[in-house]
Amino acid sequence: MTAIKVRFAPSPTGRLHVGNLRTALVNYLFARKTGGQFMLRIDDTDTERSSEAFEADIRADLDWMGMGWDCEDRQSLRLARYDEALAQLVAAGRAYACYETPEELSLKRKAQLSAGRPPVYDRAGLKLSAEDKAKFEANGQRPHWRFLLNDAEVSWHDMVRGDVAYHMSSLSDPVLMREDGRVIYTMASVVDDIDHGITHILRGEDHVTNSAAQIQLFEALGATAPTMGHLALLAGADGEGLSKRLGSLSIGELHQNGIEPAAIASVLARIGTADPVEAQSSMDAIIGGFDISRFGRATAKFDPSELQKINGQIIQDMPFDAVKDRLSSANVTGDAFFWETVRGNISTVGEAKIWWDICTGEITPVIESNNVTNAAAALLPHGDLDASIWKGWTTAIAAETGVKGKGLFMPLRLALTGVEAGPELAPLLGIMGRDRVLARLQGMPA
Repeated sequence: MTAIKVRFAPSPTGRLHVGNLRTALVNYLFARKTGGQFMLRIDDTDTERSSEAFEADIRADLDWMGMGWDCEDRQSLRLARYDEALAQLVAAGRAYACYETPEELSLKRKAQLSAGRPPVYDRAGLKLSAEDKAKFEANGQRPHWRFLLNDAEVSWHDMVRGDVAYHMSSLSDPVLMREDGRVIYTMASVVDDIDHGITHILRGEDHVTNSAAQIQLFEALGATAPTMGHLALLAGADGEGLSKRLGSLSIGELHQNGIEPAAIASVLARIGTADPVEAQSSMDAIIGGFDISRFGRATAKFDPSELQKINGQIIQDMPFDAVKDRLSSANVTGDAFFWETVRGNISTVGEAKIWWDICTGEITPVIESNNVTNAAAALLPHGDLDASIWKGWTTAIAAETGVKGKGLFMPLRLALTGVEAGPELAPLLGIMGRDRVLARLQGMPA
């Protein structure tokens, strides 16, 4: 049995965003679940827009996500191979030269649409004589090259969409090479997939029509097309297409905003499937629960609020050893006790700094009930404080003031933290220290 091999092929023309990371993740999870290989292919033939900086960002994002690749290549190193493939197609009568300018092609499409016909290329290039071509060349006009589609139906069993069929008569012969010699994705990708032994192609459903043409291209180059799977594109939580803001939400931004890679993977591995999104703290767990057959044709809805919720759930289970270096970098010198006290009330690791500053820095207390806070200050036990004094202390305050429940606890919380919600107060007492607790109950900044 042939070993499974998949690829993720980003163009280094921008940072990874949630849409293309999902494609990368599905390929990665499929490879790891099946014991196959995951390849990184840099599609850098667009020299005007590609940059080394964007490529470095893409690699850094994949590393941060824990999505290591087994092998890699780049298209800019394979230009001679694409020329060779084009020559093979020309010799087989499956590629032909065309000399229309972009403006001329645009006029043709407009005329076809105005006449109620589909804007399919009319194959004028096939009708050119050697003399016609010589005239174009003499005028300095270079050809672009198209692939001659067979007038037949192309069908395949899609791993996500089921049985798919397209008749090629409805498609234009795709361009393979521009007039300036730059290869088009349609051909470069097929040649790469053949040479690299790619067995499965998993990508967005916007490639379905492109896949139909590429299947013929695989065959024209003497190869069998890989197994295909086309994932439903991401939409917003309301089912509409992702807004420009969400669609361009980069992985780098999510990283900077404190979202954990496990949270991103937990969400992107499940949306578009029949399974509920669940917080998984490790990539191994996500791999274990991955099943490509669970993906369906229904719109995959990406909700940033769900990502934030999953992130919080993951953080609530994170041990101190996993975050201590990050806390230290943020000048949070609290120990495991502090982390375990606050982690249930934060949604990012960075938010722990807020509670460290509240506990150890200076705040302006909010005095809502002098009756309660004065009694609390007078009844505060002597010596070091810890959570064990909480029950006896608050019982004494209630007995002294006759105030119970929220009327008792909210004034204490506001005085001690300055905010209405947060971690349990009892364990915070020892972190704050007796002098700070007493000063705040007395309404003094501390």
